[in-house]
Amino acid sequence: MSKPVQPVTLHILDKEYKIACAKEEQDTLLHTAQALDKQMRRIRDTGKVSGIDRIAVLAALNLVNEPVVTAGGLDEDISVRLVELRRKIENVLENGLENP
Repeated sequence: MSKPVQPVTLHILDKEYKIACAKEEQDTLLHTAQALDKQMRRIRDTGKVSGIDRIAVLAALNLVNEPVVTAGGLDEDISVRLVELRRKIENVLENGLENP
């Protein structure tokens, strides 16, 4: 039997999103949306990246990468690779495809 869902309104980078979510997952969703909004605003405010899609990709990479780099039990090589991949993606998003 599926869990009953209800709409939750999220505000991310001055846009409103309505997401269907189970009641017991709402706090986590709201917390996650706040973290994403904060990260996207930080990236936007640097002025180095334009375009909401590019800002969203960088923010997602930053948020996903944080637990991997700080988690002690994960293979260090994976963390190093993720940091390097993030650097390359940031470079492409900031400068285009000329010098990845």
